[in-house]
Amino acid sequence: MHLIDVDHPLIDHKLAVLRDRTTNSAVFRQLVDELVTLLAYEATRHVRTEPVEIATPVAMAQCHRIAAPRPIVVPILRAGLGMLEGMTRLLPTAEVGFLGMKRDEQTLEVDTYANRLPDDLSGRQCFIVDPMLATGHTLTDATNYLLDRGARDVTALCLLAAPEGLTYLEETIGDRANVTVVTAAVDDRLNELGYIVPGLGDAGDRLYGIVD
Repeated sequence: MHLIDVDHPLIDHKLAVLRDRTTNSAVFRQLVDELVTLLAYEATRHVRTEPVEIATPVAMAQCHRIAAPRPIVVPILRAGLGMLEGMTRLLPTAEVGFLGMKRDEQTLEVDTYANRLPDDLSGRQCFIVDPMLATGHTLTDATNYLLDRGARDVTALCLLAAPEGLTYLEETIGDRANVTVVTAAVDDRLNELGYIVPGLGDAGDRLYGIVD
């Protein structure tokens, strides 16, 4: 597993506002969108391209464009939806798949309730978007879904990560695939409820409000 902890003053500023408990949902959603776009520049640094010749108004130019098969972006429902537009803004030709996953607050285990992914992901570069890498169970299960369908190149974009979750992901996935985590910050730890500390609270609730 490869970790990219992106260091940029704009990312630090936006993350500070996201952490603030007084930031309302509308501002929170806007900042998540902006922050994901900044993270996506780093996450897509090694996206595969192919050479192409383009006719400009002046002359022919040797350029590069994103190669086939197209990348796929996989938001983890529901919080990952708040990151989708920021990611597809940079990869407008990417396909989008969905995974619905919910963590049991008592056992911290993950229940998968929805899956809209192609059966064959061989040769595809896959980008998982999920705001919080806490225990690592959700991201590990999502990564395994992709690997089971033939993917071998998986990049996860997370606003925050906890050391425990990173360790769990690395130990569980091992060297079966090329997995990269791109995050705005690695926080201190998890608390007894499995929340990232200092964190920013429940990202889904802060994006969309509390749903019973």
